[in-house]
Amino acid sequence: MKILVTGGAGFIGTHLVRELLNRKNEVVVVDNFTLGHQENVDCFKDNSNYKFYNIDIAKTEEFCDKLKDEKFDIVYHLAANSDIQKGGRNPEVDYNDTFMTTRSVLELMRRNGCKNLFFSSTSAVYGEKTELLTETAGDLKPISYYGAAKLASESFIDSYTYMNDFNTVIFRFPNVIGPNLTHGVIYDFTRKLQNNPNELEILGDGSQTKPYIYVLDLIDAIIKFTLEIPMKQGIEIYNAGVETATNVTTIANIVCEELGYKNVKYNYTGGNVGWKGDVPKFQYDLTKIHNAGWTASKTSDEAVRETVRYIKEH
Repeated sequence: MKILVTGGAGFIGTHLVRELLNRKNEVVVVDNFTLGHQENVDCFKDNSNYKFYNIDIAKTEEFCDKLKDEKFDIVYHLAANSDIQKGGRNPEVDYNDTFMTTRSVLELMRRNGCKNLFFSSTSAVYGEKTELLTETAGDLKPISYYGAAKLASESFIDSYTYMNDFNTVIFRFPNVIGPNLTHGVIYDFTRKLQNNPNELEILGDGSQTKPYIYVLDLIDAIIKFTLEIPMKQGIEIYNAGVETATNVTTIANIVCEELGYKNVKYNYTGGNVGWKGDVPKFQYDLTKIHNAGWTASKTSDEAVRETVRYIKEH
């Protein structure tokens, strides 16, 4: 197959590109290195099935013009601003990097006749719901610009899918961690401890509790529901996650334990969220994805520990 991966030089994208190439697909990656890194994709450059474009996807006409002669079997749209704190400081970031990139991808598919789309959405579209999150939940009220841009993207995808007879799979990701992590709580804790091994600032009160999925488990699910199970016309939405969750203080304990930092003083900033727009707790209903035949291999705590061990080794 000939496949387009947007955001393919990023954290999740790099792992997906590697798996797609291992399966002998022809893979075209588009990234502008806002969050992705050149070194993430340098390992692919000698592969004859790999091609790279450095394009700002949000610039719709430039993006569509550059790829007008490419005919793709499927598009994996991962490009977005995944740093919620960064987007919270400037709404333009999520409008441009999350919503407008989606609009551009949909236009490319419409113009080039591509029918198959995978979209990486997020738990943030649900907002501050206290109940178990199901794919059919209504009254979605995201509280962050990031969540709003993803929900707006889902709505645009819904209309393009209907109008153009697309086959679309949407995954709502939880917190994704693993090798080559570029941001998030584990990344932040590691950097802070390198600067000061005696004290660790923890945003909030440490009770924030969320499911963390290991990136290779997520890639396994993406491949299963796009390449192994035939995609159907219309939209299928899945909560892709784990049944367990991990709180922030537990993450701090695991980071200190695995990296060998002892007697570290924790300094909590207070409150039940780390920043405005942060959702302190959520848990997925995973009935749909489990019934379809997929379950994560690692628990949330195991994913955290495995990620920290990778950081230590590398």
